[in-house]
Order: sequence, then C-alpha cells, then structure tokens
Amino acid sequence: MNNCLFTPSDILLPKEGYEKWSVIACDQFTSRTEYWEEVKKTAAGAPSAINLIYPEVYLGKTDPDMVVKSINSEMTRYLESGIFEEYKNAFIYVERTQSDGRLRCGIVGAVDLEEYDYNEGSVSEIRATEKTVLERIPPRVRIRKDAALELPHILMLIDDAERTVIEPLAELAENGKMKKLYDFTLMLGGGHIKGYLVPEEYNENIMSAINALRKKGGITLAVGDGNHSLATAKACYMLNPNRVNRYALTELVNLHSSAIEFEPIYRTVENIDPENIYAEFIEYLKKRGASFSEHGTQNIIFVTGKDRKVLKIENPPHVLAVGTVQSFLDDYVKKYKNAAVDYIHGQDEVIAVAEKEKCCGFIYDCLTKAELFPAVEKEGVLPRKTFSMGHAKDKRYYTEARKIIE
Repeated sequence: MNNCLFTPSDILLPKEGYEKWSVIACDQFTSRTEYWEEVKKTAAGAPSAINLIYPEVYLGKTDPDMVVKSINSEMTRYLESGIFEEYKNAFIYVERTQSDGRLRCGIVGAVDLEEYDYNEGSVSEIRATEKTVLERIPPRVRIRKDAALELPHILMLIDDAERTVIEPLAELAENGKMKKLYDFTLMLGGGHIKGYLVPEEYNENIMSAINALRKKGGITLAVGDGNHSLATAKACYMLNPNRVNRYALTELVNLHSSAIEFEPIYRTVENIDPENIYAEFIEYLKKRGASFSEHGTQNIIFVTGKDRKVLKIENPPHVLAVGTVQSFLDDYVKKYKNAAVDYIHGQDEVIAVAEKEKCCGFIYDCLTKAELFPAVEKEGVLPRKTFSMGHAKDKRYYTEARKIIE
C-alpha cells in the first residue's frame, strides 16, 4: 500500500549495548546541565546516541559548527564500524513501561512529509497541534541537512478509540509471534522498554487500519511530541526533495492509551524584576478586558522566591491559560530584551527556577487530551509548548535510527 500516511521503513538498531546507547530527547531538561553531564558519564566509552544529538541545554553555550561537525563525523564512524543491524521495510512495535509503571505502546515507522503542513491554517491530514516557531527551524536544519542518520524522538498521535491499529500487536508479542529486538532499562529513571519486529505480513493490516481512520478535512495524524523536529525534517525535504527526505522516522501512539496524559508546559522567566513583570502582567490582562474574582474561569499562579500569587481570571484574553501567559510573554520579551523565557515540565522544576534571583514562574491548568483533535480542527494550532505528554523522564528516548543519505 503506497498511499498510507505512515509506512514501514529501513530501520537501524545497535547490535548491543542499549543501556548506554539510548538517551532521552534533546529538548528535555533544558535548564539542567547536570542531567546531561550524567548522561555523558553513563554512556562514556560506548557507542551512544548522546554523540549524535545536540541537547538544547548546550545551545548558546557551545560552538554549533564544532558540535555539528562532531555529530556528522560520529554518524559516519558508527555506520562504517558496523555497530548497526538494519531491518528492511520494517515496523517496530514498542512497549514502554513509564516511570509511573503504566505501559505505553507504539509503532515505529515513517511518516509521509508530503501530507504534513505545520503552518497555521493548515488542513493537511498530518498536522502540528501547537504553533511552530519558525526561527527555531534553521538551527535544526543546520544539524540535519548533512547528517547521515536521523534518530527520532517524535511521537505522532492517532485518534483510534476502537484500538484497531496498535493494540492488536500486543497479543502477538505476548504469544511470542514477534521477534524481540531489545529489552532493557532506560538510563536515569526512564523506565523500561521492549521492541519487537512486526512480521512483514502484518504491515498491510496496520496501514489499512490507519487508512480507515482518515476523514475528509480532518486530522489523521497529529504531532504529540517533537513538533519542531518534524518541521525540520519537512524543511530539509523542501530543500532537497528526494525519496529519502520525503519521510521521517517517528513513533505512532494512540491518543486513547491510558498511559498518555496531557500535562501543561509551564513558563519561567529569568533576568527580570519579579515585581515589574507581575505588574505588567496584571496591566496586560486589564487592558484586554479581563477581571479577577473567586469565580474566575482561568487560574494562573505567579511564583517567585518570595511568594505565590493566585489569579482567578474572568473573561481571559485566550481560551487556554497557556495562551494568556504566552501572548503576554511574547510582548514582554520584545520590550525587555534580557528576559529569557524557558518551557518547563513539572511544578517542582518551575519553583526551583523561580526561587532564584531575578526569576519567576507561571503555573496553570492544561487542556485534556479528549479536547485536542477537535480543538485543532476547529481553532487551528495551539500556542507553542501548550502541553506535554507526561513527565520529562517519560519522553521518547533515541533508540531506532534511519539512514537519510542516498
């Protein structure tokens, strides 16, 4: 079947050493250099994905030209040294036991970038759920455009209430009808993961089940995690439109999985006067017709090292609290050039940053996952970094790879 949005691919896996090979997505723990230093220490002396990615914690702190050169060199070295086994025309069924003990299942395959559009107002079948920050794409293109490999941390969502695509594979795995490719504990508290090679005769069933979910004018696949990585893959395809670049390796998961929960991505701001930013936030809200009362429909907590201020907002300027905060910060950073906004998973992480001098944080509620597809179809893309699918340590780890050179 050649008209499916999600297809098998030629997938590379290391022949051994998964515990040191597999590392968490590069856009996690962006305020914690110590986490990434521990990753390097854990993986030292062995082939590892840490040598093939550019963790965002180091952006602006290291020479990007040197890092990209090193990444490209290591990719070539790994390919030439024979550390990989290649599985042709393959889907890989993944069972990820999260840190909370719940099981998240998925399928690793290739998404067709011809059917993906991240621009606002898009009506494509594969769509971004959150606003894509266009200025974040060129630095990522710089890393990918000459790379020999891609390693995906992208999670794609399907709205499969009847559980027709992914869940039938669980029985095959349980009954020993799929070859187990890996089974190991992820480093630094990431839980456990197993991967199985889907028998090729089942590929058609998977693609047919995905096609059955397609609806005219609606979303079939939505980006859950890794929006800017997929946008980067699309940009590279537009620069060099060949059969390899047309696809991007991702993991497909079911929105209806009990293991998937949406959590808000909070904001912290550094290099500011906390009293000033709070006063300007209040002024921003008032100018847009908002008011405050115990019956406010939108709750936002402003956090500093000294105290917390709980705002219950009536008639907020945006439907989502994250939209209210983000639109204010977009204006604020234009006025105060030294202000640095970061996107944080977990209230404890926000509080730890906000307690520092000249820092603050914003904490608020999140949309539910049941609202996601209807909201995007009706309203368009959501504000960037609106939600996270679970805790930072439960994000996708780089495990599979794919050659992106012909």
